[in-house]
Amino acid sequence: MGPITFTLTGVLVALLVVVLMKLFKTPHAPAPAAAPVEDLANLQPSQARAGDVISIAGAGDNMTDLDFTSDRCTWFQAGAHNWFELSGPYHERRVAMRVDTSGDRGVTISNEVRQPTLEDLGLSEEDLAQMDERQNTGDDFNFDGKVWQYRLSREVQSTRSDQPQPVGFYCWEFQEQNGAGLLSLCKEQAEPFAVTRYRGIPAADVTIYRGTKR
Repeated sequence: MGPITFTLTGVLVALLVVVLMKLFKTPHAPAPAAAPVEDLANLQPSQARAGDVISIAGAGDNMTDLDFTSDRCTWFQAGAHNWFELSGPYHERRVAMRVDTSGDRGVTISNEVRQPTLEDLGLSEEDLAQMDERQNTGDDFNFDGKVWQYRLSREVQSTRSDQPQPVGFYCWEFQEQNGAGLLSLCKEQAEPFAVTRYRGIPAADVTIYRGTKR
């Protein structure tokens, strides 16, 4: 075997070693992205969750702050419309903060001592059935000296943090004309209508204190 043959053999062996090293070399996995750090001093309503303490300036009884611990969270989906609601006890009743996550309705709260009934609104089941059939945002009715405009009616799916199974019901919503009020009329099968009145508040009035419940 001549010198040239030895040289070629050496080159081939070297190339083989390089190829094998590349094949078996373990690539460095990219470092996992660091999870974003919450600014606990400036939590927004959209970041609130079950277990948090919620304080809403001037929204409580006698113009005091509305302070409550949210013991449950409920997520709602009605087509492309999504929102969640945090509720908890306050002065022997249940209050709630609702946060719209898919539109411009912002933050509303329900802290009524007594919620209205369908009869209080002056509506009947037939009235609601006709509105649902028309799906006309020009429909409205009068209640408590205000005009309430039809916004939507459709099937809603809800999932509550303290219940394993989602619940379906039908819902009608009405917006206060030239105001931030909201009326929600919900009907579960074989159950009476449940009416909830909400009023809009500035998001800046809400302070969230992070709880330990997840």
